[in-house]
Amino acid sequence: MSQATALQDRIEPVSFDLFAKDFNAFTQALGDSYARWGFAVISDHGMPQDKVDAAIDQMKQFFALPEAAKMKYKLPVAGQRGYTPFGVETAKGHTHYDLKEFWHVGRDLPPGHRFRDHMIDNVWPDLELPEFHAKVQWLYNALDAMGLKVLEAIATYLGLDRHFFDDKVDVGNSILRLLHYPPVPKDGPHIRAGAHEDINVITLLLGAEEAGLEVKDHDGRWIAINPPAGSLVCNIGDMLQRLVNHRLPSTTHRVVNPAPERRGFPRYSTPFFLHFNSDYLIRTLPSCVDAANPDRYPQPITADAYLQERLREIKLA
Repeated sequence: MSQATALQDRIEPVSFDLFAKDFNAFTQALGDSYARWGFAVISDHGMPQDKVDAAIDQMKQFFALPEAAKMKYKLPVAGQRGYTPFGVETAKGHTHYDLKEFWHVGRDLPPGHRFRDHMIDNVWPDLELPEFHAKVQWLYNALDAMGLKVLEAIATYLGLDRHFFDDKVDVGNSILRLLHYPPVPKDGPHIRAGAHEDINVITLLLGAEEAGLEVKDHDGRWIAINPPAGSLVCNIGDMLQRLVNHRLPSTTHRVVNPAPERRGFPRYSTPFFLHFNSDYLIRTLPSCVDAANPDRYPQPITADAYLQERLREIKLA
């Protein structure tokens, strides 16, 4: 492979320092990465690393608990709160389940809120891990705030008002997923995460330094994402792709099993799935439709109806 080809196959990091110093430059670099890949890597994200590490340490402690202790937090809510055990989630169109277990934290809502019929209270393993709630809640809030900043840049890149998305995601059904991929002792039909696209608006991912994350390029090749330590990987989800009529793509990606020398090591990551408000009507933006790009989605759909449809497809509902 030539040096030029290798550079073309790499998602260049965009420093979050530019957000305050040169917002237009940040917007252009981030938007160009999304238009090319559907993914971007954000370096210098500014979230205190000690607090990120503290949340990840709590996650590792939870997954190290006995199975019976973890199963106390498995709830009949389509996997949207608490614990989902190993061997459940299956990528859309796949036969074999993913090699992972995870914990979900959602948005807290006040009593009487109109979305409480489908966004229930979080559960917390307070007995086993008394610091889990505070440290993991901090991570949820930090990624939620970062997501709004990323959406400011995306809105500007699309020629929309900079704060176009603010009131469309402020009470969104956003989920922080704490992910544990156990060691993979042998070859088999299952992989850590089958090829899929994300359902939501954008996904922000910490913890992708351990190899395995790959994106599918336009020509069908799988390209490894190897971000610098401490970076944030962020990708476009299907809801946003639909809204912008594929101007920004929701790219197929997967997490492959480790090389033989790394099979004994687990993998941890913390994707934050940022969602629209449940009653937001996803209707193709007129500015993203023209003669060369007719509307692919003439029938609008609410964010919650779209989410429930997709959750059924991956066996989480």
